[in-house]
Amino acid sequence: MSGHDHDHEHSELSETELRVRALETVLTEKGYVDPAALDLLIETYEKKVGPRNGARVVARAWTDPEYRKRLLADATPAIAELNYAGRQGEHIIALENTPKTHNMVVCTLCSCYPWPVLGLPPVWYKSAPYRSRAVSDPRGVLRDFGVELSPDTDIRIWDSTAEIRYFVLPMRPAGTDGWSEERLADLVTRDSMIGSGLPKHPNELG
Repeated sequence: MSGHDHDHEHSELSETELRVRALETVLTEKGYVDPAALDLLIETYEKKVGPRNGARVVARAWTDPEYRKRLLADATPAIAELNYAGRQGEHIIALENTPKTHNMVVCTLCSCYPWPVLGLPPVWYKSAPYRSRAVSDPRGVLRDFGVELSPDTDIRIWDSTAEIRYFVLPMRPAGTDGWSEERLADLVTRDSMIGSGLPKHPNELG
């Protein structure tokens, strides 16, 4: 699809921003996103609340093998080691993504979500299309979010409940050997901790 007709309109936008806009359009059209709430949600909860906590948990697990073991064995106390705890985080289970297994989290009944590490759930997580299609067509949902996995990768869907919240430990991007926890945390996206997305590539940090 050519974008030449819109070059002037988007001349001040980066390639990443253009991609974000394109994804927002697709997700809105499919009913995952409420446009009226999107800007406020992103500003308040994607950038300022919860997800930064989760990103630090992931970065610690990527750099500290012993911490990673504790996180996967019993996530709630491991997360509390970094002083992230509280309501909606009383029982969190960490799920590790690997080249062969991709985990994705949904709450088919409402919007149960691990607030201490991810903040409040985004609008699309609570939407009926996501809640139903994540179970029936997970590859299609991932494709809607711009994620294309290998056909050999097994996708496992985890249904959060009032008692249990799930948190995805994404795979560490290649080319990050020797990176500090702080720098690694910048690669971790909210969606990668839900399983609807992947971490950023190192060259996206600029």
